[in-house]
Amino acid sequence: MRTGIELHAARVRYGPLEALHGVTLAAPAPGLTVLLGRNGSGRTTALRALAGTARLTSGAVTWDGADVTRLTAHERATRGLCFVPDGPAVFSHLTVSENLGLAGPEAAPDLTPALDAYPELRPLLHRRAGTLSGGEQRMLALSRALLTTHARVILIDEPTQGMSTSVASRTYDLLVGLSAHACVLTAEQRLPPGLRGHAGQAAVVVHELRRGEVVFSGEATELSRRRRS
Repeated sequence: MRTGIELHAARVRYGPLEALHGVTLAAPAPGLTVLLGRNGSGRTTALRALAGTARLTSGAVTWDGADVTRLTAHERATRGLCFVPDGPAVFSHLTVSENLGLAGPEAAPDLTPALDAYPELRPLLHRRAGTLSGGEQRMLALSRALLTTHARVILIDEPTQGMSTSVASRTYDLLVGLSAHACVLTAEQRLPPGLRGHAGQAAVVVHELRRGEVVFSGEATELSRRRRS
């Protein structure tokens, strides 16, 4: 049985400062989970702890019920974890095509899924990634996640950073689609309209963090009702 990826009483310190204060949260598989919080809330640190790029001071990370706390970020990636950090998250000295080619082990991977999702990248394939706009670099970073065919857990920090409204809306549709067969966990400052849950759409799980602690866990529709009341 697939239970997804979880933090258990996780604490993370950066020098003398503790960023996570015993955080426990779960992201089901398959399914879509959103970590909400302002800058400094701990949402990015929570993602990094799950990805293995931030070391736990105490607590544990489990994946499908197995303890993976001691696995490195590389070991988690080889098992099917894909992490897209915030910011550009691309290899700036490589071309768009070369960046996409790093998504899989094939010598000449099929780029069709990425270019169908973001056709804006098609005329940019021979451009160096560092010359792209912020939104274009974000599309490229997410496209690499789309091409990682073995991905079982996909962690994305602020997926639509720098994107236009229309491209952001398309991106949220892509995330919903990916969550039908993978554990998708995204960090946002506020809950986007495209991830609030609609009729016929599977429930979106939300964990809201504030100052390194979870202050709400539940479904997106429940959070929306709570904030309207």
